Amino acid sequence: MTAFDPWDPAFLADPYPAYAELRAKGRVQYFEPTDQWLVPHHADVSALLRDRRLGRTYQHRFTHEDFGRTAPPAEHEPFHTLNDHGMLDLEPPDHTRIRRLVSKAFTPRTVEQLKPYVTGLAGELVDRLVAAGGGDLLTDVAEPLPVAVIAEMLGIPEEDRAPLRPWSADICGMYELNPSEDVAERAVRASVEFSDYLRELIAERRKQPGEDLISGLIAAHDEGDRLTEQEMISTAVLLLNAGHEATVNSTVNGWYALFRNPEQLAALRADHSLVPRAVEELMRYDTPLQLFERWVLDDIEIDGTTIPRGAEIALLFGSANHDPGVFRDPERLDLTRADNPHISFSAGIHYCIGAPLARIELAASMTALLEKAPTLALAAEPERKPNFVIRGLEGLRVHVLP
Repeated sequence: MTAFDPWDPAFLADPYPAYAELRAKGRVQYFEPTDQWLVPHHADVSALLRDRRLGRTYQHRFTHEDFGRTAPPAEHEPFHTLNDHGMLDLEPPDHTRIRRLVSKAFTPRTVEQLKPYVTGLAGELVDRLVAAGGGDLLTDVAEPLPVAVIAEMLGIPEEDRAPLRPWSADICGMYELNPSEDVAERAVRASVEFSDYLRELIAERRKQPGEDLISGLIAAHDEGDRLTEQEMISTAVLLLNAGHEATVNSTVNGWYALFRNPEQLAALRADHSLVPRAVEELMRYDTPLQLFERWVLDDIEIDGTTIPRGAEIALLFGSANHDPGVFRDPERLDLTRADNPHISFSAGIHYCIGAPLARIELAASMTALLEKAPTLALAAEPERKPNFVIRGLEGLRVHVLP
């Protein structure tokens, strides 16, 4: 029996030894508890992310029945309607059309223009943490920064932002393996509430457009680019969820890794020019998104094993990022690592559209903490979230030493 057990607290605490075992067993293994084929090697994960025989959805080509799958329960419909109209779960031509519109908000120039806002906000958040003598790095810095940035881009007023993170967390619960009915109920409720809120916001922006992304999507639709209201809602939710989940978890996973590798933290404190490489290495070392699922649309073969149409493949990002065939001494945190083709932002047509913004946010918060809280230390051992797919901590208590 493999040590791969995504419900075992010991595995969740440190899945990387189990990944090494999976890689040693071969390039693909069937995992019966989730009815998935696990792919643990970097070369295969990278190639399959670009393989058009796989898809995030199959409904552009097949019905549930044709594909040998059961339709989701009717009571889950609000979640699936919201999820299935976002570009992450669409394939061309719909994916291409929506991504083309959204990408206008994430051009290098647009993202660069956000840098002063991001840097200023990161500084303010860290100033408050320092003034309090410490706190929870998750709730005091890691969460508010990316949530505020993406809410600002979308045009969500500051007074409306409090429910955004809870809604997002409840919706993202459905991305775990075999979610419980309780998780599904929370995701459905959050999907309804978030959708209702955005529907009202879109109506307001139709009457009074602004400079925000939602107003831009409305204008693009009015100018002839087809975009339904549901696609606008799903796009906004996806951008909020994807636009902060990875950043939040990368921040706390990263700082926890630094506290456990004091020599690397000391090197970073001594040389802040390491920040860009540190951001990449920390995303590789403890990957925020451990698994990415794809449907097999046409039979494929991996190392002599035929994976039939209708099967589901689990691309193990966390394992790929620790593959010794690509990364020298992968279990070692090395902030000077120069050759770092980690796969944390995915690849192919679903490569993270917000990756440049995420890098700016991560670098801004890290730099602010290094400059303003040079004595930052771990105050208590954190509790890890009981999740596998989206890897994070329940909190990260820190204090600022005199």
